[in-house]
Amino acid sequence: MTKDVIALTPEMPDLPTLLAGLYAGGPDLGVNTTADGAVVQLCARDGRPLVSVEAPILVQVPGETTRLLDHAVADGPVWWTEARASTAVAEAARLAGSFAGRLATALGGTVWPPEAATTDVVPLTSDVSAAPATGSPAVDVLTATTAVVIQDRPLIAMTSWLSDALRSAAGAERALQIVTPPTARLTLPTRTALRGLPNRWVVQDPDHGYYDGLSGAVLHWKNGTFTPVHDEQGATRAAEAFTPAPDTGDRQLILTLRTRHPAGENLVLGHALETAFRHLTGAPPAGWSTAEPVNLPWSTRQLTDLARTRAPRPSWLVAVGHPTRPALATVRVLRTPGGVEEDITLALGYGSDETPPLDAIEELATVLDTEHGLFTLLTTVRAARRDLTVPPSLEAPPVPVAFTLGSAEAEAIGQARAGHPPLGLMPTRLGLAGKPSLHYPLGDGTDPDAWSTFQHLIRHLFIPRQTQRN
Repeated sequence: MTKDVIALTPEMPDLPTLLAGLYAGGPDLGVNTTADGAVVQLCARDGRPLVSVEAPILVQVPGETTRLLDHAVADGPVWWTEARASTAVAEAARLAGSFAGRLATALGGTVWPPEAATTDVVPLTSDVSAAPATGSPAVDVLTATTAVVIQDRPLIAMTSWLSDALRSAAGAERALQIVTPPTARLTLPTRTALRGLPNRWVVQDPDHGYYDGLSGAVLHWKNGTFTPVHDEQGATRAAEAFTPAPDTGDRQLILTLRTRHPAGENLVLGHALETAFRHLTGAPPAGWSTAEPVNLPWSTRQLTDLARTRAPRPSWLVAVGHPTRPALATVRVLRTPGGVEEDITLALGYGSDETPPLDAIEELATVLDTEHGLFTLLTTVRAARRDLTVPPSLEAPPVPVAFTLGSAEAEAIGQARAGHPPLGLMPTRLGLAGKPSLHYPLGDGTDPDAWSTFQHLIRHLFIPRQTQRN
């Protein structure tokens, strides 16, 4: 049974309803709060947390419950109240299900997963001494080097639980390692967060043991962390279960771009991302948030206000498209000596009967440069799932299609050098004739050798400047 249970209700759970839900364990259990009151915990007599309940959030973005849970709800906003049960106590999962079931019954909502819903009182009979007091509701095992999160939901999203665990682990110089069954998949934001070691996606396969869900490396638990198994020569091996994902004909179009703006009171962020969405989907993003589920309607002003209140610290955001076209973006806003930069990765999914709109990239690059401070734009295509989720399988890497150098950066490099790269790559000049951006075609997304061409181009453009700085 899953250890995460979610109540989806048309009305916000008020305090009496929450307390009625927390009475799922009867009068012998206590209630505590943490995270400045944002998390309520159902606790054993000794104070060990059994179920942690996050403050309800109003999800106003269409399609989010279906995207993350494959659980459609009635049209309109829905309140998402998530309960996470301790994996160390047998009754905890049933307590979470009873809590969610009581909320749904009182407010006319539903529970995910449906089979977890109950309104029964669940008496605590197990020994709770094994329940860890890790300080973070999402963390199941905490060692000197690693925070381990156990998840058995089908899709592992970058929820506020996980985001908090990632921040806490990074602040303590620990790795974050998420353990899932082989049936789980990641959302792109979660994959991005786990991409850099020592963070890992650890797949627990009943027939093949533990392996890394992104690299396939066989893992074992050693010295308080999951680490690759090495042979006598020091090499690692891939797990037998880590097989190539079947090519269904689905494709993903991925844009990786950076914009740079002068810092100022009138600066409004998010316009570059909105422009990309409009060019490639015909509509602006449906919503944005600092975690999944994406719960806020799209607003460049609200996005800017959040980034401004967090400055000079970076801000990390997620944006999604409308349900008819899978589109998901992550944005990192950071203050640099050159101004305010937005690092954006936008992924769009296409089925076997759909064609990624590669012919729209030049026009998009032109607008991004002339109106939104484009620094660089890399366009790639990969054979991967239309729904943009990541399975624990060997997936083909993305293949470069084009690289665009913004006009300001092209001028800094020098038009003579930037306009005459090696290998016969002749860029197309976009935008203003006197100060153009340079667009380098690299292929149609089917030739893996395009990576070699791209690497030669990058070395030609940027390494001489780095050498000069040194």
